[in-house]
Amino acid sequence: MSTERPTASAAAENWLRLRAAARVVGRGAEEILVFALATVVVAATRTEAEARLAEYRAYVDYEGALTLLSGWVGVDYAGYRRDELVRYVENDAGRAALENFTRAEPGREWTVGDVAEHVAIGGMGPVFCGAPGDVADAMEAFMAATGVDGFNLAYAVLPESFVDVVELLVPELQRRGVYKTEYAAGSLREKLFGRGPRLSESHPGRVA
Repeated sequence: MSTERPTASAAAENWLRLRAAARVVGRGAEEILVFALATVVVAATRTEAEARLAEYRAYVDYEGALTLLSGWVGVDYAGYRRDELVRYVENDAGRAALENFTRAEPGREWTVGDVAEHVAIGGMGPVFCGAPGDVADAMEAFMAATGVDGFNLAYAVLPESFVDVVELLVPELQRRGVYKTEYAAGSLREKLFGRGPRLSESHPGRVA
């Protein structure tokens, strides 16, 4: 299963806008790779994974989540009640952060408590929870729905979150042929794009 954040449609819109902006400056969409923030809670069984996520949520620090939210949005929410509505904030940080929620569910009115609970584990990204097959299914579905190229994994607990991914999820992804079994040669740019180590001719950062 996947415990989704309201970000799939927002991620798809962001990716489409990024591709359009690339074309404006003469670059191809294939020259840009997008990796979405995500958190994985995986265990041998779905029941065990769900219990683990519930345990993590039991330790969530509400004030810490509010601090994180306030930093993103640029508004100090410490003085707000949990049931107060999150109003539109006229600044870049507020727009970028809150639109991830409001664009995905335009008819919903988000309270300060709602958003704090969402960002407490996983930030603005999705939380994929379940057995290895469940998580792999959810990640592949998210990629298909959004057009992102991969994931930048966050964690709930260190080092356990990453240990579980390596020991449980990676073998399942490798079995499906969607995760590498060995590292490619060359620089990071060569690994990601399969081309040379330098910027392409059309890249704005390319210098003679």
